[in-house]
Amino acid sequence: MPFAQIFILEGRTEEQKRAVIEKVTEALVEAVGAPKENVRVWIHDVPKENWGIAGVSAKALGR
Repeated sequence: MPFAQIFILEGRTEEQKRAVIEKVTEALVEAVGAPKENVRVWIHDVPKENWGIAGVSAKALGR
């Protein structure tokens, strides 16, 4: 059972997350031949203050 974990900054819409789940599922089905029903995708919404870029939080960078 393929299991994908996706870490993204908070703020994406439900529609965007749905698209990520759909596309990642399709990619795993194609790449490893797993049945679609066996693919799991877990999206982690990371608060911007908990995501660092070059020593600065994404929130401080205005991301």
